[in-house]
Amino acid sequence: MEAIVITGGSRGIGAAAARACADRGLGVILTCNSHPEAAEAVVAQIGQRGGRAVALPLDVADTASFPSFRNAVTRALDKDWNSASLRGLVNNAGFGLFNPIEAVTEAQFDSLFSVHLKGPFFLTQALLPLIREGGAIVNLTSATTRVATPGVAPYASFKGGLEVLTRYMAKEFGPRRIRANAVSPGPIRTGLGGGLTKEFEAMLASQTALGRVGEAEEVGRVIASLLADDLGWVNGQSIEVGGGYCI
Repeated sequence: MEAIVITGGSRGIGAAAARACADRGLGVILTCNSHPEAAEAVVAQIGQRGGRAVALPLDVADTASFPSFRNAVTRALDKDWNSASLRGLVNNAGFGLFNPIEAVTEAQFDSLFSVHLKGPFFLTQALLPLIREGGAIVNLTSATTRVATPGVAPYASFKGGLEVLTRYMAKEFGPRRIRANAVSPGPIRTGLGGGLTKEFEAMLASQTALGRVGEAEEVGRVIASLLADDLGWVNGQSIEVGGGYCI
């Protein structure tokens, strides 16, 4: 059994991706920062479905911790999967901030940057030696990079940077046949930014061709497909999973 790392795997899209990957026979190392009990619940769910997963603590904003995290991943691979390499990495961890540009503080800006762009850059760098030849990387971006939504300018800007970084990863990791793609969720029912109010959900649904918001599981299945061989010839792409949002 091969294993993958999913950051922010305790809730929402990360948890859904962890379950979908486990259902495809992949081992899962999921990370959590502030909700360890939720992470262990996902581990238990995967175990009940016949899969295998472990949860490791990680603050994606703390790049100084990445070498020790890599060591923890190496130990988990050896102990739980009798392996020395990863099948892939999903850079998913994140948080939302709804604030107009004129109200964003420098501290908020820096925090969003650290989690959504700097963290994925240097975590990928740290774990790259563990990713086997022919592996895969999936970066979670956002439909807000395409559709300007007032109040999320820093978040969307860094997700846009991650989308560009994805193409560079695909190019630079190509000699090792490591694919890199971005998954860009549209309106999805998760707890990001405090979740959706009924009014906001109705507004988003009205802007979506399929007339509803999506579920985390629908994004999780796309992530799992990109990590598996199903989409093995897809590389350097940004795939929007949004039901036709603002088209």
